[in-house]
Amino acid sequence: MKHVVGVSLGSSRRDHRVETELVGESFLIERRGTDGDVGRAVDMIRSLDGEVDAIGLGGVDLYISIGKRRYMLRDARTMAEAATVTPVVDGSGLKNTLERRIVSQLDDSGVLPMRGTRVLIVSAMDRFGMADEMQSRGARLKLGDLVFSLGIPIALSSVRTLDVLSRILAPVICRLPMSVLYPTGGKQDEITPRFARLYRGADVIAGDLHYIRRYMPDDLGGKVILTNTVTRDNVEEFRERGVKTLITTTPELQGRSFGTNVLEGILVALSGRGREEITTEDYAALLERMDLQPRVEHLLCDERDG
Repeated sequence: MKHVVGVSLGSSRRDHRVETELVGESFLIERRGTDGDVGRAVDMIRSLDGEVDAIGLGGVDLYISIGKRRYMLRDARTMAEAATVTPVVDGSGLKNTLERRIVSQLDDSGVLPMRGTRVLIVSAMDRFGMADEMQSRGARLKLGDLVFSLGIPIALSSVRTLDVLSRILAPVICRLPMSVLYPTGGKQDEITPRFARLYRGADVIAGDLHYIRRYMPDDLGGKVILTNTVTRDNVEEFRERGVKTLITTTPELQGRSFGTNVLEGILVALSGRGREEITTEDYAALLERMDLQPRVEHLLCDERDG
């Protein structure tokens, strides 16, 4: 049995464990939270090194990828270097492939048409492939990187603007503690409504779940949420706020959609290669083999439909 563990800086209340079969292979898949404690995460990764097939980094990105440029985050590097045998992945190697593919599937099938749709992407540095594909298909973007990472109430309107700005900001951002940039530990349980205008002005709210939740208002009536790593509690939170449709880029496994870091860990485990050896083409071939489909859940049903 292949064993993949996601070690997250997020809340341990969101931990999950699944045994399943994927493309003929048995898998034990886990998510273990460390409540924002980087030292505890490092210790956990050291204890798993050589004992499991792949380790995913959750609640942190190893790299910020903007086009062909990559910037390594300080806290993530500390965690990744704790393992010397087992491949450590953060999902960034997969996001560009998987999320472009999901956007294409949703648009081509008519499930979520892109042209003219107003989309708030809470952090496009974290989802550059998604943002780039949406823009190329005619979506009207608002990029919330300054808003949701730094609390600066300025939304960007194009991938090109983000590209220019990232050349200035990314080298500085990478040196900041992850707790400054992203909700970790118990902060993932907190919701402080802010920037309601940005949420109201979007048809689709896309990107990292915890950034979406961080400032979301009580009313999200008629919105579409495109994200991942949702639990059953998150689904109910969205339903209570009137969200029309929830789409996750990773499939549901026994009540939980795991993060791209865990899915990348699964693909690396299937490939039998190290993180640096696996290519974009390898990811695409493995995704094709697994035939992964986005989870689409309609949360608001017409009462006449029962």
